[in-house]
Formats: sequence, structure tokens, C-alpha cells
Amino acid sequence: MSTPITPEEALAALQAHADPEKAAAMAAYHKAARSYLGLSNEITGALATEWRKASPDHAHLTALAQGLWESDIFEARIAAGKLFIQARMRPDDHLAWEWINQTVPQFDSWAIADAVAQGGQKRLVQHPTRLDTLEGWTNAEHLWTRRAAFTFTLPFVKSRHPSAVEQAARARVLDWAARLADDHAWFIQKAIAWWLRDLSKHAPDTTRAWLDTHGDRLKPFAFKEAARHLP
Repeated sequence: MSTPITPEEALAALQAHADPEKAAAMAAYHKAARSYLGLSNEITGALATEWRKASPDHAHLTALAQGLWESDIFEARIAAGKLFIQARMRPDDHLAWEWINQTVPQFDSWAIADAVAQGGQKRLVQHPTRLDTLEGWTNAEHLWTRRAAFTFTLPFVKSRHPSAVEQAARARVLDWAARLADDHAWFIQKAIAWWLRDLSKHAPDTTRAWLDTHGDRLKPFAFKEAARHLP
């Protein structure tokens, strides 16, 4: 196994790939006031995979993630989220969930939020009782926390033949969507629409029934997106 990397070494590895021209374009696009290095997703993903494989346990991995996160460099935060996307859960995996959970209120960018959500999704599927935590997120004043309740639960809409657990999760998230349908923040409307759109691929009748009841409360663009794959 490779030697575990320190946060300082990880940041140096990211900075070694910096592209100032691309960094300026990314800063203009994402708009959040932080440092950008101009790295592609392929580079940050490959580095995060290398560091994850070299890590001896989740205590080290969460410390590495926190060091990257605290740098407030865009690509470092992306890489921090990608440290937890492995499919196989470890005995100390609760440390990863705790780190992810305490990070959610700090989201301020869809790209960073979605990078962290990839790891959160796997831990939610592993322990669906964590939906209780996400229920609290739906009441948060912080927009990105409310949005995370939908992005984290996307795996539950993937099955054509859902288990009882998946069916219960879907019903619960549909209730959240009904409660937040009048929340006209663009990112909330988009998150609800994407969730319904993905559900419609495997449960069109359920999606149609929700839209028949609550669809008129969505913004027109969100309704159109949610219904895109319905016959």
C-alpha cells in the first residue's frame, strides 16, 4: 500500500496541476469567492482515488478531507468530497458520515455540494435510518442543506423493482417534495424536478400522480423537467 498522504502534500499535488487561465474561467463561472486552480474533474477524481486507496482508515481519511476542505480551494473541496465515494463500507465508516453531515451546512456551490453528495448517497443507502437526519435538512434556512435532502436520496429512485425500504424512502421524499413545492428558490425547484424526473424512468405512475396533485405549485420549468420522460 502507498504511504498515506498529508493534507499539505495533497494540496501541493493539486497545485502542481494548476492552470491559471482555466482557473480564471472557473472563478467567473462559479462566482463563489474562493481560490480556483483550473483542474478538470478527471484530475481531482484520480488524485482522490489514489489518496483514498492509500489511506489506512477513515480517521485518516476524514482528517485529510477536513484539511482539504479548510483550504477553501475549489478543487480541494471537490477532492475532499470524492474521498468517500468507494462502494465498500468500512467498520469505521460512521466517521465519514459524521464528516459529511457537518459539512453540509457549509455548502455554497452546486459543484462542491454534488461532489460531497456522492459519498453521502452511499452511506444513506447503507443506513436508510439516516433519512431521519435528512428530514431535518428539509426545514433548514440554508438553501443548500434543503437541496441536499434531494441530491442525497437520488439512489432510491434507481430501481425498477424497489425493495420495501426503497419504496418507503421514495414515499418519504415525495412528502418532502410536496412540502417544498412552494419553495421557489431555483436550486430547490431544480432538485425536486431532477428527483421526480429520475423517478419517472422507473415509476411513471407514481411520478404522474404526484404531479397531478402538486405539479401546479412548481415553477413551470421545474414541472417541465419533472415530466420530461413521462409518456
